[in-house]
Amino acid sequence: MAKIYSKKTLVIPTMKPKKEVISFLLNYSKALSIIKGNKMSFEIIAN
Repeated sequence: MAKIYSKKTLVIPTMKPKKEVISFLLNYSKALSIIKGNKMSFEIIAN
């Protein structure tokens, strides 16, 4: 007979990020600017 290769999925508790991580990501996205040229694009992070 055919074997079933599926495993039981474990229940993962809801994960919530720390406030520091959210703050870092928001500040990074605010500082990032992308300049597109003819065939290239430049990513600049203004600290």
